[in-house]
Amino acid sequence: MRRREFITLLGAAATVWPVVTRAQQAEHTRRIGVLMNLSENDPDAQDVLTAFLKELQRLGWSDGRNARIETRWGGGDRERYRRLAAELIGLVPDAVLAATTDVVRALQQASQATPIVFVGVIDPIGSGLIASMARPGGNATGFTVFEYAIAAKWLELLTEIAPSMTRVAVLRDANVASGIGQFAAVQTVAPVGMELSAIGVRNASEVEDAIAALGREPKGGLIITASGFGANHPQMITTLAARHNVPAVYPFRYFARAGGLISYGPNYPDQYRRAGGYIDRVLKGEKPADLPVQAPTKYELVLNLKTAKALGLEVPPTLLARADEVIE
Repeated sequence: MRRREFITLLGAAATVWPVVTRAQQAEHTRRIGVLMNLSENDPDAQDVLTAFLKELQRLGWSDGRNARIETRWGGGDRERYRRLAAELIGLVPDAVLAATTDVVRALQQASQATPIVFVGVIDPIGSGLIASMARPGGNATGFTVFEYAIAAKWLELLTEIAPSMTRVAVLRDANVASGIGQFAAVQTVAPVGMELSAIGVRNASEVEDAIAALGREPKGGLIITASGFGANHPQMITTLAARHNVPAVYPFRYFARAGGLISYGPNYPDQYRRAGGYIDRVLKGEKPADLPVQAPTKYELVLNLKTAKALGLEVPPTLLARADEVIE
């Protein structure tokens, strides 16, 4: 080859190479959808989302480099879940992170093919989201929020911190079937002579009426079960319990931080971190149908001593010693 021809060919290659490189990069950019059940201005929502994004980055996925992350915020509105689910599926994502049962259901109604990794789901089999824990079998897998046996722990903790109780109301979201299972688990450990009742609520007004009625008589206690409604109204619920002088136990840390007496439940940021690992595996070719659904590995007990003092309760030293966090 003559020198002039070689230089001409080299110049042409130099012109084409950046175009080829950009095309290759575009081919390797993966789209990840995120549909949260909470509001964007919720600090706890930002904490868990950060845990998810950090794990993705640790595994080599960076927004704007080789991934494009589309985040949507449902704010506890089921109709909004459906609309945002359709919007995200329309973007043809390679995988979607979904928080809570209602969000997963909305996504599955929009697509039975798009891979979904969920967090915050209580009973994925009973809710019809998967076929089994070991072999989910469809387009969704992920991490359950807890096992039903944990609900029994709530009553044990409540009786330990408020031993004079004779009546306990279990507040559950009437729109969530898993509330029945949580109440059943509480029943298994209720001592003889304790009056246990289940209260199904659908909106804020019903919550206020239920807690006010409980507070009108002495020796009453309250268990708040896990649900999307509770997740979006922790401040309202804890304020009502304080106003009516009702000792209450809650399923997640953010209730105690909002003024709740005591909480026991999974470490939510850890769930989102682990979900980042599942998204990575899906992007690398594994199918949700083959990835087992996993239970939490970290649970945490949080005590709010300020609230205990306001309720006139003395926290037993043994309970204080077991706490993962004490709010003073």
